[in-house]
Amino acid sequence: MLFFFGQIGSFTLRQLSEMGRIFLFLLSAFALAFRPPAKLRLIVYHLKTIGVDSLSVVLLSGFFTGMVMGFQGYYSLRKFNAESWLGSAAALSLLRELGPVLAAFMVTGRTGSAMAAELGTMRATEQIDALYSMAIHPVKYLVSPRIIASLIAMPLLTAIFDVVGIFGAYLIGVGLLGVSSGSYFAGMENSVVFQDVFSGFVKSVSFGLIITWVCCYKGFNAPPMATGVSRATTESVVLSFVLVLVWDYFLTSIML
Repeated sequence: MLFFFGQIGSFTLRQLSEMGRIFLFLLSAFALAFRPPAKLRLIVYHLKTIGVDSLSVVLLSGFFTGMVMGFQGYYSLRKFNAESWLGSAAALSLLRELGPVLAAFMVTGRTGSAMAAELGTMRATEQIDALYSMAIHPVKYLVSPRIIASLIAMPLLTAIFDVVGIFGAYLIGVGLLGVSSGSYFAGMENSVVFQDVFSGFVKSVSFGLIITWVCCYKGFNAPPMATGVSRATTESVVLSFVLVLVWDYFLTSIML
């Protein structure tokens, strides 16, 4: 029995220690981001890798998500003779929940895993140690620009996801199922308020921070071996998905 409780205590201490290291990693990344010289070229480069390179998968997933919502929303609302509220249902669902969450999932799968694998490979091949030897802080050079770029790119990707999703729902609802175009946009105009847009914006910014933070930490601290890189990549994607969903719950409970 004492051995069992000892194992529980040891596991708890390890997890608390890991949480402390993760938060210190984030604090150091933010502190170093404001220390000159500014890495503007790196920020622009990572805006491309996080934002532009993820655009195609965000467009595709947003469009088909909107079309599925057009079908599902129409057949659900038809039971209550409320097909005219399809635009309102699609816009609110995308702006408040589906847009930020699904865009975060797409960016995690497309870019977050690449971040973890890249930094893990740099750790395995001792490139991070080489930065230390050249008096370059690797967190400032490798992590801070990625975090700043994700804070800029994620809201933009989420906005694109929302617009494309609403258009996909419009094509199905109005073009295929015969919902009135005027009622589609009128319901959207009457239902969507600034708080809905702001809620989605806050979620997208926080999700961008979570994704980059977790993936960079896992890759930066990966064991210097091939299996360590693969494990760090897998753990970063799974942990990012879980934290996005958990944080989405807390934000929703606060902002509703």
